[in-house]
Amino acid sequence: MAFRLPPMHALEAFEAAARQQSFVKAADELCVTQSAVSHRIRQLEDDLGVRLFLRLNRNIVLTPPGERYLAGIRAALADIERATHAIARSVRHELRVSVAPAIGSKWLVSRLADFQRQHPDIDLILSTSTQLGIIRSGEVD
Repeated sequence: MAFRLPPMHALEAFEAAARQQSFVKAADELCVTQSAVSHRIRQLEDDLGVRLFLRLNRNIVLTPPGERYLAGIRAALADIERATHAIARSVRHELRVSVAPAIGSKWLVSRLADFQRQHPDIDLILSTSTQLGIIRSGEVD
């Protein structure tokens, strides 16, 4: 039988529950029910073949294997978060703007430098036109 990684939602539930020391607080953070968190963690424990938490009435405590697993997945989740932020920051957006010639030359040009400073990730494509049809056709934003 091939080894397969646990689902991301189970890892997120485990990490949140361990950090919050509560299935209820983890559920609130993840915007799911407490039952969903409990189920995800139980499935993760079944898949791994170890208990990750001791359940003591309304409290939970990490077991030694749970502490080791938490240390390992925290690093992996942090790497995923960093990679996601890096790629999101590297994506450039394009904004297509068409204005009447008088507005473009008198009003818009004086504001372009500030816009580019505030939004360096946006490629601004400017044109002037007196035709409203280009707006309806979706040629410009």
